[in-house]
Amino acid sequence: MEKRPPWLKVRYNEAAVWEVAELMRDLKLNTVCREANCPNLGECYQKHTSTFLLLGNICTRNCRFCNVTTGHPLPPDPEEPMHVAQAAKKLGLRHVVLTCSTRDDLPDGGAEQFAKTVRTIRELCPGTTVETLISDMKMDTDALDTVLAAHPEVLNHNVETVRELQAAVRPQARYERSLEVLRYCKRKDPTVLTKTGFMVGLGETEEQIDALMDDILETGCDILTIGQYLQPSPQHYPLARYATPEDFARYKEMALRKGFRHVASAPLARSSYKAWEVLEDAHDLY
Repeated sequence: MEKRPPWLKVRYNEAAVWEVAELMRDLKLNTVCREANCPNLGECYQKHTSTFLLLGNICTRNCRFCNVTTGHPLPPDPEEPMHVAQAAKKLGLRHVVLTCSTRDDLPDGGAEQFAKTVRTIRELCPGTTVETLISDMKMDTDALDTVLAAHPEVLNHNVETVRELQAAVRPQARYERSLEVLRYCKRKDPTVLTKTGFMVGLGETEEQIDALMDDILETGCDILTIGQYLQPSPQHYPLARYATPEDFARYKEMALRKGFRHVASAPLARSSYKAWEVLEDAHDLY
């Protein structure tokens, strides 16, 4: 793999990382920060923030860009919603991001676990806002309604890449289905901010990025995140290029010009990175 450029190198306080990691272990919780080997792990842990990975750390799909383990997951832990809320309270979080490994083995795709966790956080941490970063749940409207009924402030589902690369990068997902998830959720509850993100560096063209932005905007999506794909291992989808900070500035300008309310576009931007600041900025635009 090509050597990473200087703008992708990060440093962090290992003691702060272990403090949060120890709390997660004590409460038998997973974080996507560690499972997906996120480059922002150190910064987020040092600020006592993290993205909670519900429903275990085993995924039923095998996306070629993702570092989360594929296999046969365990049943949902009934104590998980309370444990997440307790961790949020102990960390003093003002904004909690919940995500999950895709659980195609569950009839509702894990929707009820999301809803229970949102409600439990609200009970234990009054005033804390919640973002749900969900799978496509096979576009099951009952499952999506279950999540929306818990009234998260942000409903996030990532498109991940351009139409032309979907089959190669996300073989068990569908481009149109992801767009329909965003479209349905916005129409079902216009008060919920919808959010999605995609990666660059997979071999997409500028014209394909432009078309992707148009497709996302058509769903009514409020918030867009754009980040650099980082190949987890030689066995994962090959890295085509490292986009420069200037590229990301151009993508942001493109998206804002098209009409997105908020755009986070940077080499290390991820769907849940600095999610609180993104939520604040998006609300200020309403």
